[in-house]
Formats: sequence, structure tokens, C-alpha cells
Amino acid sequence: MEAHSTGGNVGEKADVEMAGSPFEPYIESLRQQLEEQDPVFLIGVIVALAVVVITCVFLKYFLTSKTVRTSVLLVGLCDSGKTLLFSRLLSGKFKRTQTSITDSSAPYKAKNDRGSTWTLIDLPGHDSLRPQYLEKFKSAARAIVFVVDSAIFQKEVRDVAEFLYVLLTDAVITRNAPALVVACNKQDITMAKSAKLIQQQLEKELNTLRVTRSAVLSSQDGSVGGSMYLGKKGKDFEFSQLPMKVEFVECSARGSKGEDGDADMQMLEKALAKL
Repeated sequence: MEAHSTGGNVGEKADVEMAGSPFEPYIESLRQQLEEQDPVFLIGVIVALAVVVITCVFLKYFLTSKTVRTSVLLVGLCDSGKTLLFSRLLSGKFKRTQTSITDSSAPYKAKNDRGSTWTLIDLPGHDSLRPQYLEKFKSAARAIVFVVDSAIFQKEVRDVAEFLYVLLTDAVITRNAPALVVACNKQDITMAKSAKLIQQQLEKELNTLRVTRSAVLSSQDGSVGGSMYLGKKGKDFEFSQLPMKVEFVECSARGSKGEDGDADMQMLEKALAKL
């Protein structure tokens, strides 16, 4: 009985070994083929596989870490009407405002079929506060609405152009290229300048600013201190030279009928609907 049991165990072990190694002939064959290959060829294959793996990892990291820009920034000089514009865009209602000393933000639903929703952010217009708030929000900007007081534009053209110059030569803004909407506000006032005239005068003023500041741009890539060259070298500046889409629109946050009437915002809302 013991001999029978021992013989049975040996047979079972042999069966297990045969059953557990069906791939051994293939593995042995593959090993022999690899040994016969040129080592240089094998190294090339390994390097190629490594490059593919690294590329896949890099693409995954790049695509998943890419910042989604969902903010619309309202910027401009003091008293240009940004805060009332902010209120009108959100609620359609007139609201008495005062000079902002901090930012305000709220969800804004664009008037388009996609139902797009952006974060509308009103930034302070005072020149001592603008830099820090622009630095805080510029990376998230999908669009920048630059609000201009059309009624007194002739007096403020230099200040408006200098602020625009800072925006348009900023390295982050140039790289991200958010849409730029120049909102020529206060069109309800008789002396208000048209969007076309404002665009033409800003192009001339920005061209002058570029000439006076060009000496500062000393590096080979045309940038220094985070600033980029404005427009195209050797040509008078035009907004069409910029890397972002630019649109000038006329609007009136107050409206022609004053506090009790509706605002004239159709052109601005249409521009925001395209984002």
C-alpha cells in the first residue's frame, strides 16, 4: 500500500510539472532568439520603448495639469463704470456704486446656446491697486473686458493707453492670449466718442508708447522683466497684430433712460457669448 501511495505521488508531481509549463517551449525559443540578436538592436528597441513610455507619461501630465481659464476680468480706470457694468451683467439692475478697493466676483451665464458660465471678476481701477489684483487673476483670465469712459476719453487717452500697454505686454497674458473686449462705456452721454475713434486713437497712442519704451526691451527675445514687445517690429501698431482676439464694442451701463431704464449692453453681451 505504501509503495502504491508513493508511486501515485510521483505520478501526480510529474503531471503537475507538465501541466504547469505549457509556455516553457515558447519562452525558451524566445530566449534563444534574443541571444542570437545583435546587442545594438536590442538596446535600440529598449530605448524606443522607453521613449514611448516617457512620452505617454508626459502627455498625460500635460493634459491633466493644464489650467482651465474660466474668468472674465473687468478692468479699467477709476470711474469708467466697471462696477455698474458688473451689476448690470449679473442682474440687469441699476445699482449705485462707489470706487472699488477690492475685487468682486460672481458666476455669469453667457447668453448663448451652450449655456456657458464664467466667473465675472470686477478689479479695482485705482492705479495703486491694479498691479496686485491683475497679478492675482491674470492667469485665470479667459477674457479681459477693458472698460473705457467714452465721454472723457480724450482727456484720459494717455492713461488708458498706458494701462493697456501694461496688459498687452504682460508675458502671461501674451502667452495665454485671452480675448480682449474694449467696452466703450457711457455711450448715453452726448459727447461720448465712438468705438471706432477710440480704437484709432489708442493705436496711435500705443504706437508712441512702444517707441518711447522700446529702449528697455534689450533681451534677444524682445522681453525683459516679464514684458513682451507690443505688436510687430517695423510696423505701426494695430490691434490686429496681437495674439488674442480683440473686439471694440459700444455700451452704456446706465442706459439712455437713466436709473429706471434698461442698460444698453447688447454688443457687450454678444461679445461675451462668443467666448
